[in-house]
Amino acid sequence: MGRSIAVLAGVAALVAVCGCKAEGDGAEGRPRSPVHIEVPSAAPATPTTRTPTPKSSSAGGDDRPSAAPPASTAPPAPPARVLWSRGDTGRDIRELQARLRQVAWLFEGPTGTYGPATEKAVRGFQGKRGLPQTGKTDTVTWQRLLRMTHEPGRWELYLTGGQPAAAPDPRCMTGRALCISKTTRTLRWMVDGRTVSTMAVRFGSQYTPTREGVFHVYWKSRHHVSTLYDSPMPYAMFFSGGQAVHYSADFAARGYAGASHGCVNVRDEGAIAELFAQVRDGDKVVVYW
Repeated sequence: MGRSIAVLAGVAALVAVCGCKAEGDGAEGRPRSPVHIEVPSAAPATPTTRTPTPKSSSAGGDDRPSAAPPASTAPPAPPARVLWSRGDTGRDIRELQARLRQVAWLFEGPTGTYGPATEKAVRGFQGKRGLPQTGKTDTVTWQRLLRMTHEPGRWELYLTGGQPAAAPDPRCMTGRALCISKTTRTLRWMVDGRTVSTMAVRFGSQYTPTREGVFHVYWKSRHHVSTLYDSPMPYAMFFSGGQAVHYSADFAARGYAGASHGCVNVRDEGAIAELFAQVRDGDKVVVYW
């Protein structure tokens, strides 16, 4: 009996601590039925579900392994191909030389011939820009030069003469005529509409211009010396006052950097010697643009 009372007292104390009350039928004064309470020795741990934390990545939080960047599929650049080298000639060489003159790597020409001076200029241009100094113009060298220069005009291409002669003036198509174009700076020697020879020529400056029009050779002087300027005028063929077609050593040396005092200068002494031998007094001279 005493043991039962002690058990009930212990249960009541436990209930009071837990803040619970025993169930009953709600009637006042009735004895309450004993309540059987199981006290678990140890409650099992409730498993916790953890949501994985996404791994940070440069792709915005994707936790998949970062894929390696795809390998480049662009084909390798082709090796530089040689376009022109020493000994080549033609209009393309004139353009190369004119562009080298624009960037001050060449001071002569254009001549249309890839000679030692052009090779040296190309080598210098290549070295300045870290390119292999071969002296040959390859595709890489040419593209670099194109980016640094402008398209040369006809004047630049034929700075020292040698450009194709202009179409003959209609007044040159009959008889014997020295047909002289200021536009292309060339002289055609024509007989009955046929071109016998052509050569580069130079004219007077803006202060001493060469006259234009139709004239005739009125005097030939093989070893002439100007009385006005005291300068040699060999193979002179006078056509208008003191103006004549003649050989010019200055033109041969300086090209179009200089000018005449109104005469038509020829730089090729051999060509004008042959012309002098063929031209007669009275032959026509046509100077036109």
